[in-house]
Amino acid sequence: MSDAFPVWDPRQYNRFEAQRDRAALDLLLRLPEDFAPAEVWDLGCGTGQHAALLKRRHPAAHVHGLDASATMLDQARALSVEVDWVIGDIAAWSPARPADLLFANASLQWLPGHEALFRRLAENLAPRGVLAVQMPQSWDTQHHRLMRKTVAEGPWAYLFETATARVQVMTAEAYYDVLSPLCDDIDIWATTYLHVLSGDDAVLEWMKGTALRPYLTVLADDPPMREAFLKALGERLSAAFPRRTDGATLLPFPRLFLVAQRR
Repeated sequence: MSDAFPVWDPRQYNRFEAQRDRAALDLLLRLPEDFAPAEVWDLGCGTGQHAALLKRRHPAAHVHGLDASATMLDQARALSVEVDWVIGDIAAWSPARPADLLFANASLQWLPGHEALFRRLAENLAPRGVLAVQMPQSWDTQHHRLMRKTVAEGPWAYLFETATARVQVMTAEAYYDVLSPLCDDIDIWATTYLHVLSGDDAVLEWMKGTALRPYLTVLADDPPMREAFLKALGERLSAAFPRRTDGATLLPFPRLFLVAQRR
C-alpha cells in the first residue's frame, strides 16, 4: 500500500488508555536502574503522556516528543510540561545530537524496512545510550486477519490501495542480529495481554483507535461506505469475540519489547 498518512483521533485512541498504557509502563520498568539520560526522544509520542512521564522521571533531561500528527501534538501541548514537541516523520528524522534514550512505544510498526530503521536508530544513540521499543505483534492475530479479509472484500477494496497499513514486525532473533553489532545488553521479550474490554462492539472500537485509522482516513469523505465497511467488520469481530456472561469482551493482544544499550 502507498503513503496516504492516517488521520488520528485522540479521543478514540484514549478510550482504552488504561489498556494501551500498560505496555509502555512495562517497557519503562526495564530501563537500566542507574540510567540518567540528558537527551531523550519519544518517537511517535502521540498525545504526549509518556514524554511527560519521562520528563518527570528525568527532570534534568532535555525531552523531545516527535509525532507526525498535528492533532495529537495539539493535545500533547495541553499537558503544559517542559517537553519539546516536534512534528515530523520518524522515517525522515535524525537528532541534532546523539540521544541518550530513544523511546518508541507502539509506533515503529507503521514503518517499513526495519533492518535499516533499527540500525539507524542505534547509530543515533550516544555511547551507552538506550533504545527502548514496544511494538504490537498483531499481524497474525484473529482480529487483524479479519480486518485484512474485510479490507480485501467488498466495494471499498479498490479505495484502500492508497492506505498505509502497518507492517509485519520481524522476529526477535532478527532484531537481535540487526542490533548486536552496535549494542550490548540486548533484552528482547514478548508478552500477550488479555485485555478485558467493555461496551458494544468492543474490539471494533479498540481497532478504530489504531489499526483502522488508515482505512477510516480513506473513507472520511464517504460516510455510507465507511459505515458499510465498519458494519461488515463489526459483524465478523462480534462473532469471533463474543461478549462473556458478565458483559466483558476478551481480546488477546501480543506485543514485542526490546531494550538495547549502545556500546
